[in-house]
Formats: sequence, structure tokens, C-alpha cells
Amino acid sequence: MVLASWRQLLRLVLLGLTVLFVYFLSNSGVDPRKHHAVIPDHGVLPDAIPPQIQPSESVYLTTTSSEVDSSKASPSEALSPILESNDEDLVSSRHPIYKDVNYDDVVPVVDNFPLAVTAKNPFDLPPIPSWNKPPLRHVPEKTPLFIGFTRNWLLLQQAVISYMTAGWPPEDIFVFDNTGTMSSNRKGLLSLQNPFFMNHTRLADLFNVNIITTPTLLSFSQLQNFYLSIALDRGYEYFFWSHMDVVALSGEDVTPYKSLYMRCVETLRQTIKKDYAPGPNGTTNRWGTRLFSFDQLALVNVTAYDDIGGWDTLIPYYGSDCDMYERLRMEGYKQESADAGLIYDVGSSIDDLEVLYRRPLPAKPTNTEGEVDATKHGHYRLNVDSRYEFEPEDSLASPAYYDLKSRLETLQREKNNGTQGRNYWQARQAGGQGEPYYRDPDGFDKAIQMTINHGRDVFSEKWGHKGCKLQDLGLSSGDAWIVEHDWDGRG
Repeated sequence: MVLASWRQLLRLVLLGLTVLFVYFLSNSGVDPRKHHAVIPDHGVLPDAIPPQIQPSESVYLTTTSSEVDSSKASPSEALSPILESNDEDLVSSRHPIYKDVNYDDVVPVVDNFPLAVTAKNPFDLPPIPSWNKPPLRHVPEKTPLFIGFTRNWLLLQQAVISYMTAGWPPEDIFVFDNTGTMSSNRKGLLSLQNPFFMNHTRLADLFNVNIITTPTLLSFSQLQNFYLSIALDRGYEYFFWSHMDVVALSGEDVTPYKSLYMRCVETLRQTIKKDYAPGPNGTTNRWGTRLFSFDQLALVNVTAYDDIGGWDTLIPYYGSDCDMYERLRMEGYKQESADAGLIYDVGSSIDDLEVLYRRPLPAKPTNTEGEVDATKHGHYRLNVDSRYEFEPEDSLASPAYYDLKSRLETLQREKNNGTQGRNYWQARQAGGQGEPYYRDPDGFDKAIQMTINHGRDVFSEKWGHKGCKLQDLGLSSGDAWIVEHDWDGRG
């Protein structure tokens, strides 16, 4: 017999010892049926067999007097049936007790951009508002915008459309498919109800944005370092990145008016001037990040992030931003907030993303009972080959604009003040059973929460402190992992 692994060897040795034990008991006149050798699942013989263990809880190797006869059976012969048996014979006979799982109350997902469902090409979508159109000739600066995605297609689509209608050139937008489903989304193998569904065809062919698929599911910190790696490989000196659970809106009531995109360009130009962040010994560009609405949108200095070693991937989620921004401060990199427009932090979507194009929506079709069909858009073509007919464009800072602001403010309040927590949107879908790389949605969410808690513990151990503002406590970059806790009286 060729042993597959050392574990099989260990198991066979233990089984052999067990049979020898039974063999010698039989020769000593002791009834072997009263002495059961228990082999737990991990394959290690216990020192003593607790009497309360029942046959259903472990695999018993019970040998009767007829199976072990000192005059006819040798230890090797007694062992032969065990050697011929499959590993399945050693698997515990216990039956799992399942949790009560019920997804009946999950509301099916309806696409929040009905017009895009039937659109054949980019010209089937409304034009970008005239006051937000990107310059015909791209600005001299590179303005890549990175948006990461793991769950909830509706929110991603909303974020992408909001940046496009706020003036960001679609060719500068990069969506990172961080679902960990490999090529499944690109091949169209996942359904809309799957939390990890992402419509590659619509993003690339209809919206004309770029897609980069991560090699596997990355944590927040790992994804940030992946951004950094892409920027270094492509020679970007800086890049913008945004959360996917946001809606970007230009400030139409601010004068002189400029789109959100052009205000971001202005901030970039100001930031990369030599006199913005001078360093020691005549150095320049000693800035790390420009933060818009904290970091719902951020401008990153690639050199600074690379200089301090990138994000700490041992702090996977919460606490990683504090760790990064504090280390930048410790190394003398300037960080400031900036204002480019309105960026709403939301956990749900507006009903129809077409309102972001700032044109009145047509009446929705109704069924035979007079009920509105939310999945239809109501536009029509003059003929088969023509484009959709759209309503005239709205005006700058119109009543419709303030109505849109009010709706987005409501969504933001619901997210931040809701009883389900800020991140309830991440676990609202429960479909996709049987599809590639399927994960139980509740289990996945629970695992993420456990990882978050672990990361918080790592941050606290690293700095000996459970909050942010580390530099204000007198900590420096060289203090990581060498300071005592300040919450138990030692620090």
C-alpha cells in the first residue's frame, strides 16, 4: 500500500495499536466487547474514554470474540478489514443541527435604470447635462477615478451614473470587480439577485467605463494597495478613488458654477503646485491625501503612499484608514479637506437613475389593472432605427434639482440614523444559489463582521490605543507594536 500522506500513516499506526490492545485483552481472558477504543475525528487516541460518550458521537472499533480468536487471528489479520475500509467508515455518524434560515422576507431586486435595460448603445441614454459635460479636449492632467465593488449592483450603478452626470469623463472611471467570482460576471454567469452580480456589458459597452477584475476577493486595505499597484504600473502620480455607496452631485447653486469634475480638477491643480506642500531641504509635494466629504471621495499622492509602505493589510477594514492617515501625518505629509460639490453617503437607491440626467421622466407604462410598471421606462422611438425621444433638458438649479437634493438627503439620513446600522445595504440580497462562487449571504456578512472586529483588535495592539488621533498622543511611526496599552493603566 502506498500511503497518501503522513496523516494516513499516523492513522494506521493508531489503528494498529488499537487492534493489538484488543488482541491482548482477548488473550488475557477479558471480554473485549466491554472495552471500546474510540478514534475521534482528529485521529488521536484519548488518554481516557469518558463514560458519557454515546456510540452516535464517535466511531467505535468494537471487536467481538468471534472476530478476534487467539488461535486463528493474528494482529495483522485483525487489522486487514480496517486497512481495506474507506475513510468514510471513520466519519462520525452525528447529524448536523441546522440553523433556522429564512429568506422569504427578502425583496427581489429591480434594476434602478430601466432605460439602460433596453438600450442598445450609449446613444440610447440621455445626454449628460449640458452644464456638466466634460471638456471636448481632455484636461492636461490625468484624472483616473477608482471605484471598488463587492456587493449591491444598484448602488454601484447609481454611483457610476452620478459621477458621469456630474461631469467625470467615463473613460477615466475604473470600476474594480472585487467580488472574488473570477470571470463569472464578465461571462454573465451571475443573476441580478446575486449580491455579487455586476453587469460588465453595461458598464463597458453602454457607459464606456473601464473594468479591472481583482485576482481574488480583497479586503478594503488589500484593495487600496491594489489601487496603488495599478497606479504605479501605469505611471499615475496621483489618482482619485471613491466609495461605491455614494451619489455625487454638482453644486448648482454655487457661483461661479463649475461641475463637480472641474472643481476636482481645480483642487488637483492647486495641490500639485510646488508651493502647496513644501518639505524639508527644498523638497516639494509633501502631501498625502485631499479628502472630499471625509474620504467618500479622495485624491491620493502615489509617492507618499508608496513611501510609507502602503496600507496595513493586517487591519483589513475599519481602523485601516485611521492607521494610514495617521502614518502619513507622522511622516510629515500634509492632508487637507477639499470641497468639489455634494457627495451623499447612501445605503439605497433612487427609483430611476434617469433623473440624474436632469430631464423630466416620461410617464411609466401601466398594466391592465392600471398599476405602474417600475421596470419600464416609457420612452419611444420614432422608428426601429431611430434613437429614443427624450424630454427637453432641465435648467441649472431648477426646482427639480432641489427636489433631487432633498431625496438624496433623505437616503443619507436613513442610512446614518437607521436601526439596521450603516452597512445594512451590504446584506440586502440573498439570491444566486447554484451560481458560480456562491456564498451564503448571512454567513458572508457574519465573516466580514468577524474580520472587522479582528482588525480593530490588531489596530489597538499595534498602537496601544483604541482610538484615532495617534500623533496627538505623542506617538510616532516608530512606536508601532512597542507601546503598552493605554486603556488598562499601563500606557
